[in-house]
Amino acid sequence: MTTDTTGPVARDGEPRPGGPADSPLIRACRRRPSPHTPVWFMRQAGRSLPEYREIRASVPMLESCRRPDLVTEITLQPVRRHKVDAAILFSDIVVPVAAAGVDLDIVPGTGPVVAEPIRTAADVERIRPITRDDVSYVDEAVRQLVIELGDTPLIGFAGAPFTLASYLVEGGPSRTHAKTKALMYGDPELWHALCGRLADMTLTFLRVQIEAGVSAVQLFDSWAGTLSEADYRRFVLPHSTAVLSGLVDAGVPRIHFGVGTAELLGAMGEAGADVVGVDWRTPLDVATGRIGPDKAVQGNLDPCVLLAPWPVVEAEVRRILEQGKAAPGHVFNLGHGVLPETDPEMLTRVVALVHELSSRRADQG
Repeated sequence: MTTDTTGPVARDGEPRPGGPADSPLIRACRRRPSPHTPVWFMRQAGRSLPEYREIRASVPMLESCRRPDLVTEITLQPVRRHKVDAAILFSDIVVPVAAAGVDLDIVPGTGPVVAEPIRTAADVERIRPITRDDVSYVDEAVRQLVIELGDTPLIGFAGAPFTLASYLVEGGPSRTHAKTKALMYGDPELWHALCGRLADMTLTFLRVQIEAGVSAVQLFDSWAGTLSEADYRRFVLPHSTAVLSGLVDAGVPRIHFGVGTAELLGAMGEAGADVVGVDWRTPLDVATGRIGPDKAVQGNLDPCVLLAPWPVVEAEVRRILEQGKAAPGHVFNLGHGVLPETDPEMLTRVVALVHELSSRRADQG
């Protein structure tokens, strides 16, 4: 049993007044009434903000993730600017992989690049288990942020085993994931050994964040949408379930997100999350029908819509809020991350509009 650090909430899950555990975000994740629909944005801490670009100008990505002072400042920037209902820890999904001894770098304009891609059982053995000490900078940053944020919840996150495995096998980003699938189909035993090791690492990484004080966690399976449902169930679902079910006693909501996952939403819902993230391709009412009535949903404005004129953005926000009523809980978000060319003012206006429209609805209801 871990210590519940999300604020005043009991082990029975019933909230106590005040604190992050009684915030709109956590209430929505737990499918409880909220004063308004909570809103935050994936990649809100980063690329679209001039203050972020300034602070990162001379600091490589992995180094910035290992400096608690920078992590704290970058995480707080969108909360100050946009008044979102949650902060998400500034980090990267490959941080624990690097901590596990894998030689990799995050190359600007490319993404994670692995020096020696996984090909054999010996390669898998090189990925050692991680401990709290391996990611002590994450622990320190979370503790700083919890103090700074007060009643605003902090979301921790990690990459899901499949997405991490795809980077390790491909050696970097891939459009086809051909090498990943070749290993998956051609050597299932090695595949499951790799994903099992990554699941253990991911579970440890998330527990470090939870014990330091995050109020919710999100498991990103960004590339799961490249798979059929049958392959997802055989090769991916057991490992994502191992992570999410391993946190059942942690006392915080669990969010599960992937891109292009319309046909996988039901299976993803079975993995054990409290909230299923939905990309922009599937309407939230349709997604709710696939996921089931016992899960909240998160999403799902197309990030590209934010590049359109305000009347277009406003209409789309209204549509998503309307469709989100079908779910027992709705966290407003994008269907993927904020694009670098997004005008930050547009994000601020979306937050204000979501709050205004959903507060009005709550008052009328």
